[in-house]
Amino acid sequence: MYFNGEGVQKDYQQALRWFRLAADQGEALAQTKIAIMYDEGQGVPKNFVQAYKWYSLAATNGDKPAPQLRDLLANQMTPVQIAEAQRLAQEWKPKGK
Repeated sequence: MYFNGEGVQKDYQQALRWFRLAADQGEALAQTKIAIMYDEGQGVPKNFVQAYKWYSLAATNGDKPAPQLRDLLANQMTPVQIAEAQRLAQEWKPKGK
């Protein structure tokens, strides 16, 4: 869905590196892509807390699908996990700003 490298081998580590550079500067689409990677375990261990955090940041920065994706993910999480993810999102600061 988000990774369409026709004829090219997928390199999730490289994708994560580039997405992270953009996400760390507040780029909403990159934040959503990182969230999806954590949500689905693509190139990283599946981690709902990290996924929720990145969906929340993307939602705050204007990515339209992020709030719905975050809310769907929340159905699979405990209240403690959600609270931790919310805390991480609140503490997050863009780099270079």
